[in-house]
Amino acid sequence: MAEQKPDQYFEATLQLRNPNKEVIRCILNAVNKRKDVHIAKQVKAKNGIDFYISSQRFTRSLGKLLKKSYKGELKESKKLFGFNRQKSKQIYRGTVLFRLEENKD
Repeated sequence: MAEQKPDQYFEATLQLRNPNKEVIRCILNAVNKRKDVHIAKQVKAKNGIDFYISSQRFTRSLGKLLKKSYKGELKESKKLFGFNRQKSKQIYRGTVLFRLEENKD
């Protein structure tokens, strides 16, 4: 059984730009379906919202789901966060940016 992680713990940030209610609802539903993943916090950005999510792999898969379901731009990156001395591994935090294409009506 996987260990329980603290509520403020996150491995990745999902940045939504120009989101609509449907996209946000899609993300919240996907996270609620998974028992091992949670949203640590939500922060309003200038033209969107940032979700801090506890699983980097799940966040990347969410980005691919958004790209497949909606028209928009997807970018992924990661940044060195620290070093785990017990496992002798580098720790990275991922960032997934999804910019929804604006409707030009």
